[in-house]
Amino acid sequence: MLRISEIISKTCVIPDLVATDKSSVLEELAGSMASQVEAIEAEPLYKVLVEREALSSTAIGHGVAIPHGKLSQVKSLVACLGRSIKGVDFDSIDGERSFLFILLVAPHNSTGEHLKALARISRLFRKPDFREQLMNSNTAEEMHSAIVRYEVQC
Repeated sequence: MLRISEIISKTCVIPDLVATDKSSVLEELAGSMASQVEAIEAEPLYKVLVEREALSSTAIGHGVAIPHGKLSQVKSLVACLGRSIKGVDFDSIDGERSFLFILLVAPHNSTGEHLKALARISRLFRKPDFREQLMNSNTAEEMHSAIVRYEVQC
């Protein structure tokens, strides 16, 4: 079974995003992922994310957004988690601000795996107590540990 904690490295958790709008959130997440994953460059990833958001917002409600895209340079699923303490207007389906952002990047040829990861992330982040734990964590390490703990229950 796919484990989200295995595709989000501890070094790709941002406990306090600086970004204050949708575009800068995507840029900050893309930059963070590019600094952690050798095969990824920030600008092409940012472009893919903006193109995907143009189709429809990836904000799924309850303060959560799952920006995602595919890159040919990526050989397996990778993810990054960012948290905005103040929240960002991300055009969410419930009209609320988004606080938790899970960037998911998949290889071009991974439709099934990509969809399974999106579904698993969505299930995990629907849990109010899990979201609360992430929002109350003080460090990237605490946030990653929360994912590991809650994922066992999901």
